[in-house]
This record gives sequence, C-alpha cells and structure tokens, in this order.
Amino acid sequence: MSAGKTYDPFEGLQLVSEMWEKQLNGLLYKLTDNKEFVQTANIGLDVYSRYLERFRKNQEHIAALMNIPTKKDIANAAKLSIQAEEKIDNLEEQIWSLQDGLSLANKGNLEMFQEMVRIVKQLQTEFQTIAQEVSETKIMKADLQEIRQGLVDMKIIQVNLQELRKEIDGLKSLKADSQTEPAAAMKTGIKKEKPKQKKEQEKKQNKELVLTGAEPSKKH
Repeated sequence: MSAGKTYDPFEGLQLVSEMWEKQLNGLLYKLTDNKEFVQTANIGLDVYSRYLERFRKNQEHIAALMNIPTKKDIANAAKLSIQAEEKIDNLEEQIWSLQDGLSLANKGNLEMFQEMVRIVKQLQTEFQTIAQEVSETKIMKADLQEIRQGLVDMKIIQVNLQELRKEIDGLKSLKADSQTEPAAAMKTGIKKEKPKQKKEQEKKQNKELVLTGAEPSKKH
C-alpha cells in the first residue's frame, strides 16, 4: 500500500459541481439582468397563470358535471361546518340561558303563588275575626237594647213612685186636717177610717204595680 492519501472520487465530483453551479449562477444572473428577459418572463407568467385559471375552471366544471367535490367545495364545506358549529354553540348558549330564565321564572311564580296563598289565608283569618267581632257587636247591641228597655221600665216605675208619693203627701195633709176635729170623734173616725184607707192605699199601690209590670207587695 502506498503511504500517500487515497483518492476519493466524490471530492472531485463535488469540486466540479461547485464550479458548474458558480458558472450557471453567473450565466443566469447575466441573462435575468435584462429588461427584455424580464418582460418575456412576465408575459410567460401571465400566460401560465391564465392557463392555470382556465384549467381550474374547467376542472371545477367537469367536477360539477360528474358530481365530484373539488378543493374549493371541500373548503366551503369546512367553512360552513365551522359556521354551523359556531351557530350550534350560540344556540346551546341561548338554550341554557332560556333554561336558566325559565327556572328563575318558575321560581318567581312559585314564590308569587306561595305569597298569594299566604295572603288568602291571612284574609280568611281576618274575615273570620271580623265575623266574630260582628257577632259580638250584635250581642252587645241586643244587650244594650235590653238595658235601654230596663232603663225605660225604671223610669216608668220612678214616675209611678212619684205619683204615689204625691198621693201619700195628700193623705198626710188630710190626716193633719182631721186632727183639728174633737179628739174623741177624731179617734173614732181615725180608727174606723184607718183600716179602710190602708186597704184602699194597698189596692191602689197593687194596681199601679200591676200596670208597671212589678209584682204586688205582700205584707207579712
């Protein structure tokens, strides 16, 4: 074996390719650094872009006739699916909000119904109390009427007693007049007339008491 360095063919190819790359880059730079080349390239790119646009339209037309989805259709479908998902999410949020609102409304209606029941019970209790007070008032009115009637009866009795007192005073005056007569005749007359007057007075008092509604007095 030789003591020198071994030959590697890949190194030679690498050097040659680097030389060619530099030369081609310089050639391309010189070719592109030209207005005519730029104009020609622009015209070629315009033609190529028009060709691609026409080809794309023809492809879409053929795909539509054959009912085959294209990339644009898939992109539109994906966009529509995303929009549908967003709308579904919004709809779910609205449904949740509506459920929350319904639960709050049901809670409010329940509280209002409970309040109405409480008010009705309170009104019923107050009505019973008022009815009881009215009945008590009627009883008190009847008692007052009885008391008034009793007072009227007492006034009538008082009037009768006053008349009786006047008659007694008259009898006393008669008695005083009779005392001016002779003692013997007076005594005999008084003894005879006393029982009669007493009986007449008792009869008169009994008649007045019967008229006024009181029981006749009984002497034991």
